[in-house]
Amino acid sequence: MLLIAAGQVRGEDLPPAWAYPVNPPDFKPPPDDGKPRQVPDSSASYSVAQTRDRFLAPDWHPADHPAMPEIVAKGRKPEVFACGFCHRADGPGGPENAGLAGLPASYIKQQMADFKNGTRKTSVPERGPPQLMIALAKAASDEEVQASAEYFAALKPSPLIKVVETETVPKTYVAGWFLADSGSGEREPIGNRIIEVPADVVQFENRDARSRFIAYVPMGSIKKGENLAANGSAGAATQCALCHGPNLSGLADVPGIAGRSPSYIVRQLYDFKHGARAGSGSELMKPVVEALSVENMLAVAAYAASLPPAAVSKP
Repeated sequence: MLLIAAGQVRGEDLPPAWAYPVNPPDFKPPPDDGKPRQVPDSSASYSVAQTRDRFLAPDWHPADHPAMPEIVAKGRKPEVFACGFCHRADGPGGPENAGLAGLPASYIKQQMADFKNGTRKTSVPERGPPQLMIALAKAASDEEVQASAEYFAALKPSPLIKVVETETVPKTYVAGWFLADSGSGEREPIGNRIIEVPADVVQFENRDARSRFIAYVPMGSIKKGENLAANGSAGAATQCALCHGPNLSGLADVPGIAGRSPSYIVRQLYDFKHGARAGSGSELMKPVVEALSVENMLAVAAYAASLPPAAVSKP
C-alpha cells in the first residue's frame, strides 16, 4: 500500500506506481557468489560486497572524471554515505535517484538544505532513496556539501537514455527501487506509463557510471511533451523554457532537465504538485504543475529525456 506524504489525492491522481517503484517486503539482492565483478571497458575489479558498500563509490572509469573528493568517494562513517555510491562516480545517477552531473553547485546545495530542513520529501515515504538523502543531509557538514556540489557541477552529463515510443513493453520487476526487464521475453501493453529500465541490469547493479537506460513511453508522447514544454499547459507562464532555458538545458541556477531520467522528472513534478516538495523553487513550479495531469507529466518527461543533456548555461 502506498502512503501519501502530503496533500489529499485519490483515484487516478494517486502517485503512479511505475514512477515510484517500491521494493517488495521480501526483497533481497542477488546472492554474493564470491566472484569479483567487472564491467565493459574497465580493468578494475570489485567484490560484490564492495559494490554494495555505501561508503565506497566504485570507480570503474577514473579517466572519465577528475579526482573525487573524499565525501564523494568514501563518505564519512557512520552517517554520511559516499555521494558516488548512489549517484555513481561521475554523477549520472539512475532511475531511482537524481543525476547530478552538470547541475549548478548552488542548486545542489539548496536541495541538500531543503532535505535537511524538511521541505523536500517524497509522496511515497516507503521509497528508500529520498529517506537516505534526508538522513544524509542532516548529518553532512557545510564543507562536505560544498565539496560534493562543486565536484558534480563541474562534470559534463552524458547521453545515457534512449527514449522509445511503443505500444508494448517488456514485463518488469522491482530490482532495488527501480524497474528492470524480467528477461522472460514477455510483453504487455504500456498503457499510460513510462517504463524505464537499465539496458544491462547487472552492469547497473555493479554501479558502472556508463550504464545506459531504455525509457519506453506511449506513442506520441515526445511530440505532445514538446508542445506542452513550448506552449505551457495553462498559458505562457507555464512554458518550461522560460525557467529551464533553451532546449531545457538549464539557465543560471535553474537545473537542466534535458536528457535526465523521465521517471525522476515525473516524481518531481508530482511531488511539487502535491506538496511533498515544497522547498526552493516550489513557488515557481506550483502554478506549472497545478495544470498538469499525470498523463501530461509523462509527456513532458518523455520529451525532456529525449533531448541531449547539457551542463547549465552560465549567466
